[in-house]
Amino acid sequence: MATVTEEKKQMLKGGEFLIKESVAQDIFTPEDLNDEQRMFGDMLREFIKNRIHPNVEKIDKQEEGLMETLLNESAELGLLGATLPEEYDGMGVSLNTETLLSETLGTSHSFGVAVAAHTGIGTLPILYFGTEEQKKKYLPGLATGKLKAAYCLTEPGSGSDALAAKTKATLTKDGKHYIIEGQKMWITNSGFADLFIVFAQVDGDKFTGFIIDAKAKNINLGAEEDKMGIKGSSTRQVFFEGVKIPAENVLGQIGKGHRIAFNVLNIGRYKLCAMVMGGCKAGIEHATKYANERHQFGVPISSFGAIKHKLAEMTIRTYACESATYRVSGLITDTVQNMVDTGESKNRAEAKLSVAEEYAVECAILKVLGSEVLDYVVDEAVQVYGGTGFSEEYPVARAYRDARINRIFEGTNEINRLLAVGMILKRALKGQLDLMSPMMAIQKELTSIPTFGSSSNGELFAAEKKAIANAKKCILMVAGSAVQKFQAKLEQQQEILMNLADMAIYTFAAESTLLRTEKMISVKGEEACSLHTDITKVYLTNALEQINLHGKHAICGFAKGDSQRMMLMGLKRFTKYEPFNVIAARQRIADALIEANGNCFA
Repeated sequence: MATVTEEKKQMLKGGEFLIKESVAQDIFTPEDLNDEQRMFGDMLREFIKNRIHPNVEKIDKQEEGLMETLLNESAELGLLGATLPEEYDGMGVSLNTETLLSETLGTSHSFGVAVAAHTGIGTLPILYFGTEEQKKKYLPGLATGKLKAAYCLTEPGSGSDALAAKTKATLTKDGKHYIIEGQKMWITNSGFADLFIVFAQVDGDKFTGFIIDAKAKNINLGAEEDKMGIKGSSTRQVFFEGVKIPAENVLGQIGKGHRIAFNVLNIGRYKLCAMVMGGCKAGIEHATKYANERHQFGVPISSFGAIKHKLAEMTIRTYACESATYRVSGLITDTVQNMVDTGESKNRAEAKLSVAEEYAVECAILKVLGSEVLDYVVDEAVQVYGGTGFSEEYPVARAYRDARINRIFEGTNEINRLLAVGMILKRALKGQLDLMSPMMAIQKELTSIPTFGSSSNGELFAAEKKAIANAKKCILMVAGSAVQKFQAKLEQQQEILMNLADMAIYTFAAESTLLRTEKMISVKGEEACSLHTDITKVYLTNALEQINLHGKHAICGFAKGDSQRMMLMGLKRFTKYEPFNVIAARQRIADALIEANGNCFA
C-alpha cells in the first residue's frame, strides 16, 4: 500500500516535463535503492566477476555450449525470471530493482546482450500479449532457463520500417495451422534459442505476432554474423521455409502485431539506457586506474590537466545519464503502483505495459542519451590508454567495439529522436499535453521588456532552476514557431525535429541531474555534496550551450527577417546562466575520482 508520502508525490505524465516543474523529493534516485535491492545487485556483480569476466574471450569466440551454460547459471540466481510474476516462477521485482540489475549487467559485454534479448524482447511479448494458456506454457521455462528466446522482427528489406515486413503467414484450409514463409536477420540468440517471437503478414497486410518452436521443421539458420562488437552474442539469419505451426500460436490479435513490437521496444529502450550506465562506470574505472598507473615525464598521467578533463567529463555525463534513468524508473514504478492500488489495472504486468507506453517519450530520450554517453566514455577511455588502448590485450578495446551497436539497437538514435518529438507534438494535438498555453505565454514574453537582476532569492539552486525553466521555453518557442510554419508537414523537416530532440534531451538530463543533487543535499548537506554540485553546474553550463546551438540551427532553418531576429534574441535570453569556472570544477571532480582510483562516487 502506498505511504502518505508517496500519495503526495506529483507524478508527471509522459512528456509533461516540458511544461511542468518537478520537486526533488518526488523523484527516485540511485541513493533511494534499499538494502535488499543492493544485495541482489551485489549478487549479480559477483556472478559477472567470477563467471563472465574470466570467460569473456571464450564467450567472444562462441565456445560451444558456454553461453547456454552461463544463462542457466544466471537463471539459478533468479536473473532470467526477475521481472516475471511469481505465478510463472518469476520473482516479480519492481522496475527500480530491474534498473539496478540492468546497470550491473551492463559490465558483462556479450553476455548482457543475450540476457537482455531473452528477458526483454524474447519474453515480454508473451507476458504482455499472450493468452493465459500461452503464459502457463512458456513463461515458467523462460524464467528458469529451460527455454531460451529470440525475437524475429528485422528483415533484409525492413529495418526501421518494421511494418514493411515481407514474411507471410498463410492459414491452412482447415483453419488449424499457419504456414510461415520468409527471412529474418540480425536475430540475437538465434543459434541456441528454443522459441522465436516472429512477426509476419497474414493475408498480405495484417502484421501479426506468432510464437514458433525454434526446432520446428523447415527452419534453417544462416552462419553466425562476423560482427564489429558483441561478438559473443549469437546473431544469425533465420529462414522460415514453409514452417507449419498451430493456429493457437498467434500472439495477440491478428493485424495488431505493431502493438507488440512497439510497446515492447519502449521497455527495451529504457533498459538499454540502464545497461549502458554499467558500461560507463566500468570505462571510467578502467581509464582512471590506468591513468594512475601510467607514468610519463616522471609523473602519473592522471596529474595532467588534459587527462583530468577527460576523466571528469566522463563522470559528469554518466552522472547525468544515471540521474535521468533512475528518475524515469521511479516515474514508471510509482505510476504502476498507483494503477494497481486504485484498481485501474488488474495486475502489474498489465499496468507496466500501459505505463511504458505513457512514458514512451522519456524512454526514447534515455535510449539516445545513454548510448551516446557510453560512446563518449569508451572513446575517451581508449584515448586515455593511448596506443595500448588500441590493443585487444586491454579491456577498453572490447568496450569500444561493443558500445557501437547501442546507437542502432532498439531503433536507431535518429528514429528515436524523431519519435520523441513526434510523440510530444501528437499528444499536444490530441489535447493530452497543453503546449499551447505556455507557447502563447512565451510569445508574449518575447515582446516584453526583459527583467534583469539576481535570479537568487536564497533558495538552493535558484539560478539553476530558472535556467532549466528557460531551457524549456527555448524548446516550446522553437517548436511552436515550427508548427505554425510547417503545420502537418513538420514531420518532413527531420533536421529541425532532430534539433528539437537534442534540446529536449539536454533539458531532461540537466533537470534530472539538478533534482538528484538537490535531493541528496537535503539528506547529506551542501558540504558533503560539493562535488555533486560541481557536476550539476558543469553539466547545466554545457547543456545550455548545446540548447542554444541546436535552437539556433533550427530557427535559421525555417525563420527569416524580424521573426528570426526575435527568436534568436529570445534564445540568447533564455540560455543565459551565471558564469561558472568549469575548469576548476572538473579538476575537483577528477581529483576525487583519481584519489578513489576510479570508483564512481555517489
